Amino acid sequence: MKTATYQAAAIQEYLQQNKVATLDVLKTVLGTTVPMTVFRKLKQLTYLSSCSHRGKYYTLHRIAQFDKSGLWRVGSILFSKQGTLLDTVEHFVLRSEAGYTAEELRTLLSVEVKEPLLQLWTETRIARQQIEGQYVYTSAEVSQKRQQVLFRRQRESAKPGSSFLVQAVKAAVVLFYSLLNERQRRLFAGLESIKQGRGGDKCIAQLLRLDVHTVAKGREELLRRDREISRNRQTGAGRKSVKKNSGGDSAY
Repeated sequence: MKTATYQAAAIQEYLQQNKVATLDVLKTVLGTTVPMTVFRKLKQLTYLSSCSHRGKYYTLHRIAQFDKSGLWRVGSILFSKQGTLLDTVEHFVLRSEAGYTAEELRTLLSVEVKEPLLQLWTETRIARQQIEGQYVYTSAEVSQKRQQVLFRRQRESAKPGSSFLVQAVKAAVVLFYSLLNERQRRLFAGLESIKQGRGGDKCIAQLLRLDVHTVAKGREELLRRDREISRNRQTGAGRKSVKKNSGGDSAY
């Protein structure tokens, strides 16, 4: 009995027209029910499996049109020069300036990356560090990790509302407060309380180590527009006024 022959050219022609295909489609193209027959023909043509959809889509190297980052998308299907999703995630983490969070990588690749990140971290192929309440994945190599973390902290500190920025602002407030006199301190505390809104008296009192009533008094003075500043001169001090002599010039 003559053994059936299958032509790799059939797969090549189909993929040139359709770019990607699943295993079931390629079995139909070849006219076989045996998966290994398809893979033998794909291997002859040098193929790629998708990073997304758990690798269920296939294409040929010669068809893929990778962008500068080494990615190629066909609709929602993602292919990578690195091959598997695991190797792609590792590639991006190791070459990042400031590491990546899982959400950042998911957005970049349009693929869920929690499982490959966890596997890479478990195998110590990458490292992770908690920054601003979230895990940032970095190189496991010490010097590169240190540099990535430094860049990340600098980036986070520039974001409005970041804890780094908040701490810097608090330190500046306390320093400025220490340079004021007693009345100015009370008014400054009142001003900061007004800016804080509800609960501001207690918040500023804790920050500046004041009695909450002192903060409230400063706030109330400002709200009353009581802007009188303590006099720098004592009553009666300064140059005496010159009175006009109604009798004319004095004689010597």
